[in-house]
Amino acid sequence: MPTGRLVETALHAGHPLERWTLDLNGRERVSALLITPRDPEVRGVVLYCHAHGSRFDIGKDELLTGRAAIVTRSYGDVLPERGFAALAIDHWGFGDRSGTSERLLNKRFLWEGSTLWGMRVADTLAAFDWVRARFSRAPIITLGLSMGSTMAWWAAALEPRIAGCIDLCCLAEFEALTATGADDLHAEYFFVPGLRKHFTAAGINALIAPRPHLSCAGAQDPLTPPEGLRAIDEAMRALYADAGAHDAWQQRVFPGGHVETPAMREAVLAFLDRW
Repeated sequence: MPTGRLVETALHAGHPLERWTLDLNGRERVSALLITPRDPEVRGVVLYCHAHGSRFDIGKDELLTGRAAIVTRSYGDVLPERGFAALAIDHWGFGDRSGTSERLLNKRFLWEGSTLWGMRVADTLAAFDWVRARFSRAPIITLGLSMGSTMAWWAAALEPRIAGCIDLCCLAEFEALTATGADDLHAEYFFVPGLRKHFTAAGINALIAPRPHLSCAGAQDPLTPPEGLRAIDEAMRALYADAGAHDAWQQRVFPGGHVETPAMREAVLAFLDRW
């Protein structure tokens, strides 16, 4: 079981905030933020997955401060107000772990026979184990934008105890990305050797069903081309209908590009409130 050391307690927007270092991988300590509601009755926990955007300085602090692609209040402001706790960690190469470049991390992990993305996902799953031990009775859902979106659906697909998934601005079928050249907009971490021999994006997300899953995209976002969105939606609609859970899958497409819009935020909060 992952362990941790409490570094500091504070308040953020009037809610308890804890800063931790966690032992998630046996190689290096991982900085983490845990924000909780004032009310001890926690409705649920959000495992918050931060974005990329080549902003290696941000990492977990996105939970508290947001970023340019998040155009409304940070999730660290709004989630505790609605009774949700949230945990965010620095992924490999970000925040307090940005001392080694992503380029070098890619090289070193490939040399070892692993991948940077695999190591990032492994840390997320270990963070889930840690926060689940803290909130054993609360449902835990993944949430993220861009790279955080991809992390949210990978983690939920691989860990059946995750109660649901909300992904923003980064779920489209792989074939549509290659057809439009949008695959080259992703950083190297996104590409797991041999993945497309065995899985489509829909095939990975099928592992989440029939758990609740909200997928949001911008209509003008090159990372979610229309054909890629249609392919995912058609596959998921059929799968969830077969499972008798047709309303647990939602794909919402909003005007805009690779950003969270106010309307997207409303959809996220409504989904959290419902599920």
